[in-house]
Amino acid sequence: MVALRRAALFLGAFLGPFGGGMTAAMLPELGADFGVPTATASVSITAYLLPFAGVMLVSGTLGDRWGRGRTVVAGYALYVVASLACVLAVSWPVFLAGRALQGVANAFTTPVLLAALAAAVEPDRLGRALGWFGSLQAAGQTSAPLAGGLGAEVDWRWAFWGAAGVALLLGVVGIPGGSARATGDARPRLRSAWTGPVLRLGLVAAIGWGCLAGLNFLLALRLEEQFGLGAGPRGLVLTALGVAGILTARLIGGAVDRLGPRRCVLTGAVGGGVLVALIGLVPVLGVVVALWALGGVCSQLILVGVNALVLGPAGGGGGGAVSVVQAVRFAGTAASPVALTPVYHADPLVAFFAPAALLAAGVPAVLAVDRTRRT
Repeated sequence: MVALRRAALFLGAFLGPFGGGMTAAMLPELGADFGVPTATASVSITAYLLPFAGVMLVSGTLGDRWGRGRTVVAGYALYVVASLACVLAVSWPVFLAGRALQGVANAFTTPVLLAALAAAVEPDRLGRALGWFGSLQAAGQTSAPLAGGLGAEVDWRWAFWGAAGVALLLGVVGIPGGSARATGDARPRLRSAWTGPVLRLGLVAAIGWGCLAGLNFLLALRLEEQFGLGAGPRGLVLTALGVAGILTARLIGGAVDRLGPRRCVLTGAVGGGVLVALIGLVPVLGVVVALWALGGVCSQLILVGVNALVLGPAGGGGGGAVSVVQAVRFAGTAASPVALTPVYHADPLVAFFAPAALLAAGVPAVLAVDRTRRT
């Protein structure tokens, strides 16, 4: 049972990104079913991510107070209810409410799982463990469009049935340990993790995820409009990023342990900026797919590197710090569809070049400020 719960800890990593991205490849179908434009249907991503990010400002600290095991199981249970609400929705506002509830539920799983993982491994193996965790997050990010796209070929509700089933299974299994609650002076304060260094790491994560892996919706629009791909093929193409992240998980984790997380974040950001610009520019489908796959490697360098920085001694290492970084990260991802979808319809190249510039220049600038303040 212990081994099964340890496996569930890693498998739970994919549910947060899965929930956020599962509507990315089904936007035209959602719009048609609920009678809203495709641009409005993209709000289904934001409706999930905004409450996800907002509640994570406090969820890690509350998880430390209540007990990590209890918190995670309760989060999975709420996710099942929210997914069923989306399945049964008869109007667009009701569907968005279900998506928002999914976001709240996963706010009590993702950061708590990260904190539990960091507490369970040796410091010199933290990068490797986070590499596997990050690869499963990438798998959730990219299998979501595939599941959503394939489901939309018949009925988009099938994707939400599947999400509810996975959450139910993970909730039944639970995670190892983590049932003890902090008491007395050990009880963490809600604002104790809201420090300058933690918030700056959150900003790096927001740019790194929202401007790279979080652009799956933008790539899906390009695949439909410029390459004529249907929902299923669009979802299949988008999985290339997650597959690349899974295949390189061990190498990325080892690189973080050997080279240091800061160098890995910088490498991933600059490389990712170049790739995003090329993805928006290259007119050959096969090359676009290859570039998107390489983007999976860069996104994992950023994600694993940031997680290692915040979970290490300098970053605080507690559930509160993790949840704040994850909150800012997903806030950036939530803003991405709303900000870039109109830009894409006005000028597709600008929609890709703007996030590329943020990656290549913004992330190094934020890390430079962080390093200057530490010295």
